[in-house]
Amino acid sequence: MQVKDAGGGHSILKPREEKPESGIIAEVGADPRFHSRSPAARLATRVLVNGESFAVFEPGGDVLERRREPLGFFHRDTRYLSRFEFRIAGERPRCLASAVCNENAELRVNLCNPDLSLDGGGDGRLLPNDSIEIERDWVIAGPALFHKMVLRNRAALTVELPIDFLFSADFADVFEVRGLKRKRRGEFAEPELEHDAVRFRYRGLDGKLRSSRVKFDRAPAELEAGRASFRFALAPDERRELEVTIAGACDGASVQVPARFEGALADRRSELARYSSGWTRITASDESLDALIARSSSDLTSIIQYAPEGTFPMAGIPWFATLFGRDSLLTAMFVLPFNPALVVGTLKTLARLQGSEVNHSREEQPGKIIHEIRGGEVAATSEVPFGRYYGSVDSTPLFLWLIGAYAATTGDLKLPLELWDNVERGLEWIEQWGDRDGDLYVEYLREGPRGLVNHGWKDSFDAISHSDGTLASPPLALCEVQAYVYASYLSIAEVARRLGRESLADRLEERAALLKAQFSRDFWIEEEQSVALALDAEKRPCRVMASNAAHCLAAGLLDNRQAAALANRLLSEEMFSGWGIRTLSAREQRYNPMSYHNGSVWPHDNAIAAAGLRRLPNRQGILKILEGLLQAAVQLKSGSLPELFCGFERDGLAGPVPYPVACHPQAWSAASVFMIVRAMLGIDVRGFERKVIIDAPAMPEWLDWLRVEDLRVADGAVSFIARRAAGVPEIEILERKGGVAVEIRR
Repeated sequence: MQVKDAGGGHSILKPREEKPESGIIAEVGADPRFHSRSPAARLATRVLVNGESFAVFEPGGDVLERRREPLGFFHRDTRYLSRFEFRIAGERPRCLASAVCNENAELRVNLCNPDLSLDGGGDGRLLPNDSIEIERDWVIAGPALFHKMVLRNRAALTVELPIDFLFSADFADVFEVRGLKRKRRGEFAEPELEHDAVRFRYRGLDGKLRSSRVKFDRAPAELEAGRASFRFALAPDERRELEVTIAGACDGASVQVPARFEGALADRRSELARYSSGWTRITASDESLDALIARSSSDLTSIIQYAPEGTFPMAGIPWFATLFGRDSLLTAMFVLPFNPALVVGTLKTLARLQGSEVNHSREEQPGKIIHEIRGGEVAATSEVPFGRYYGSVDSTPLFLWLIGAYAATTGDLKLPLELWDNVERGLEWIEQWGDRDGDLYVEYLREGPRGLVNHGWKDSFDAISHSDGTLASPPLALCEVQAYVYASYLSIAEVARRLGRESLADRLEERAALLKAQFSRDFWIEEEQSVALALDAEKRPCRVMASNAAHCLAAGLLDNRQAAALANRLLSEEMFSGWGIRTLSAREQRYNPMSYHNGSVWPHDNAIAAAGLRRLPNRQGILKILEGLLQAAVQLKSGSLPELFCGFERDGLAGPVPYPVACHPQAWSAASVFMIVRAMLGIDVRGFERKVIIDAPAMPEWLDWLRVEDLRVADGAVSFIARRAAGVPEIEILERKGGVAVEIRR
């Protein structure tokens, strides 16, 4: 690099010696779905998402070449960019600030030059840091990643800048990044050089040819397979722009994407605005809660994927950037009254993928709702069984429960009627495949040689145990699965009755009543004042206090006395960390606050608990959960809630401890605040009655008001504001459309 002084002479900026990077290796999980070795455990990152595509950067906007970290640009489970680093005079710039913008459309990074030596003048001068202003912006459009860089000279002299970009594409499958060791890989072609671009190609073991083209908007001064070099002479206050596009493709598939960064950004903003328009608007007087609600909505909108049947939420970034039955269903359930369209797309998409045959290798049976679907090389070659995998025991009853809840909330019978064949097949799966021994309980047992050992939401291999710590033997009947089945029976019974299917409605209500009575006999542990985590192969109860019990509370499977007793346990110090309810009691043998499922805190789990606590006269438990999670989000400085965080006790000296490889953004975590708001205000939308019931709302002392605008009720809507008062909050109706009635219960 050369600097021209006022007299027209040149000085040379000499790069400083680079230092090797180091990282802490952490291994998390023991099953192939969540097996990750990652130095990224302590590495701050920035994440950008657009449907099936996402990119993970370090804060300065670079992609560092670290094989076991999720840095890079991914599309459909394949990494199309594994390195992209920027150098100014051979040095890394200094990062001043970086953030994903509020609507999650772009990543914006502000940097400057470090101190750079002026060599050649003999006087030891420096070009001070902060002399060169650098802005880096990133946006995703389909399978393409767009980058714009702006350089501006803030020095009082002309500067000639050597700029380098270092890049590569390893086409790693997301499971490889997470730690899967493969015996062999496909074939890499020699990179193809053009005057302004480099194309990388890889033919995987699945036979598919994947390519990644790194294209600059002007020809570099020098171009190699992994490096592009430019030289810019900048006068004082002069600015210069440079754009780069990284386009991924599989088997030559051509996807229409914009030609320039600004076009891609405009398209993404328009798309996000279109998705955002479907949301009920919720705002709060408290700045932290208002920000959490807004960012959670943006997170959910950013991970929406479009399918022929409509939109559905992906599960989470980076590990689960795909459709997950359980995750998508619970996310849709949480936001149901606030965004019904998301529910429609989710249900239709899952209905299309409903099981149709017996296939042990992917745990498929007729009528079963899918667990996850993957599109990468490792899944296609069956190195992992998750290409089209059905290993969820709870996705089918959740699917049925959501159909009924959707009908009750919207007053729409067209969708249940359209999906009625799927409903009947789902009910058949529960009775024929889920309950093979005919005892009314739905159980699971892994039937294929690979895949998940546990098929509930806590699917770690060690998540289900007895009180002495020994793992429970399958087939296992999880307590929360019986709760989902109970709720699905009642939910579908109501729909069936409205459709004139009286005999089916009667039968489902009878089964629900029988299940509730039997559950109280077999699962309720009186001396523990709690619910058994599961029944094992010998029908012995797992006498373990776990958060799963809260799901039974939410589904209404417990009587009033049991519900009150369980609520006390859930909110006690053994379960409530101060930030939220733990997945496992601190008194249990397998408790570990750093584990994935045995002592950590999951926001979605807490949201379900809040929905369950809504059934009790005292609402303070809901407020306790809201305050804990809200303060955790503030302390974690994550904008919204991550997938989970560690379950260490809150001591007032430090904030919550992040879980090293938690997904963020993550669908059901982002949706959690909406379920908690529903529980706090007692919002019950009844579409068939064209009515909204606000039942004994509660508000914390630090919240002055909460506004809900354009809450849809059938083809009408209502807007209202809840204001804190000495007793029950006051509700003011702001607007009603379409003859909607509002009933306020004190």
